[in-house]
Amino acid sequence: MSDKMLKFVDIGQQNPPKREVIKRKSDFNEIYKDFINEKAKEQSSRCSQCGVPFCQIHCPLSNNIPDWLKLTAEGRMKEAYELSQSTNNMPEICGRICPQDRLCEGNCVIEQSGHGTVTIGSIEKYINDNAWDQGWINPIKIKSEKKESVGIIGAGPAGLAAAEQLRKSGYQITIYDRYDRPGGLLIYGIPNFKLEKFVVERRTKLLEESKIQFIQNFEVGKDASLNQLREKHDAILIATGVYKARDVEIEGNDLGNIFPAMEFLTASNRKGLGDKVELFDNGTLNAEGKNVVVIGGGDTAMDCVRTCIRQKAKTVKCLYRRDKINMPGSAREVQNAEEEGVEFVWLSSPEKFLGKNKIEGITVNKIKLGEPDESGRRKPEIQKNSQFNIEADIAIKALGFDPEDLPNLFNSHELIVSKWGTIKIDFDTMETNLSGVFAAGDIVRGASLVVWAIKDGRDAASSIIKFLENKSIGNEKVA
Repeated sequence: MSDKMLKFVDIGQQNPPKREVIKRKSDFNEIYKDFINEKAKEQSSRCSQCGVPFCQIHCPLSNNIPDWLKLTAEGRMKEAYELSQSTNNMPEICGRICPQDRLCEGNCVIEQSGHGTVTIGSIEKYINDNAWDQGWINPIKIKSEKKESVGIIGAGPAGLAAAEQLRKSGYQITIYDRYDRPGGLLIYGIPNFKLEKFVVERRTKLLEESKIQFIQNFEVGKDASLNQLREKHDAILIATGVYKARDVEIEGNDLGNIFPAMEFLTASNRKGLGDKVELFDNGTLNAEGKNVVVIGGGDTAMDCVRTCIRQKAKTVKCLYRRDKINMPGSAREVQNAEEEGVEFVWLSSPEKFLGKNKIEGITVNKIKLGEPDESGRRKPEIQKNSQFNIEADIAIKALGFDPEDLPNLFNSHELIVSKWGTIKIDFDTMETNLSGVFAAGDIVRGASLVVWAIKDGRDAASSIIKFLENKSIGNEKVA
């Protein structure tokens, strides 16, 4: 064991410092400052190098966390980077946006012993940002080009991860995406203060330089059917994600200035990217000077409330039907939102939207938590005669996402989906009921974390490689 490790007794936990609240509220830059080299080494040295690494077990990608912490503590930064990227196609992104408090850091052995977790996410970010700065990250070098091609529908994290893995094996890759930039949720869903867009753009640029072809503004079912793409490619991966906003059907739902979360966030992110956004510029999707109410308690809701703060909203309230302890979003994000001035209205649920043509307020019911439901969480129950009103100029619904009707959208009615609309696959192979058509990410598992999408994309790539190899062997036998 290196004498540089097991320093958790002598060295306290320390995260990179946050920018001052008053400064970070005035722009969309990331709120955490970077570790310097010596601080990254110091914090890595706190790792206990435990025999059963629960951090790694609770990482969807099974990242070799103890090993790259040890390498960082020893100053072996290039080796730390190489190990970090060996299991993760976007480690610099995961280091920024993963809810480490629910995954690796939340299950750290020294956290459980009361010494404070190793700051794994910040060190992962440092390792890989340093690798970019040092010029260690370069386009994929192909040892042997293969003639087989794979078409990937969706340029989000699952599609991008699969594309990289398949390209490393020499396959010809084309990614079809409905938006004008690759990245999916990473570009248009997650705000800059969590993930600055240059981080995503340099990653997708690297894939382009690796000879992965991106076809943007392409809608399957409109520009080509799924079957037409199947004829063009030797295998297909569906990695569209889920973007259909869940709704709350209450009185007044048709009033103006009530928006789904992605519409609001996309407008803000496009503006940050320098696009002309008419609905933002005319004030419709701009929270400045307005009383904003966000309905929901997940990470998307936190993205919305914190975006509103930066747009200089008059007030920002978040309605959530459970209490703070039972909130599904990252506790770290809730803390950041509270620091920035967001008011949380816990144990509350909207009853109706108020107004004539546009929303002017919301009637809200108070909630109490009853017995646990089938998920094990205590069921929200409305308290009788508990209504109160909240003023609102804009309401944003951040209630989660469901799949779109892909069989109809893709003109492929034979594609089988579950009762929830997610694509059914063989979980051993990730193949759909259509031969040579695979699916991965949120379109299979439902709305989830970016790290799970990367995991699914990598697994799908492995299955596609096996499929193409078997297909190639079969063709040779026929010949």
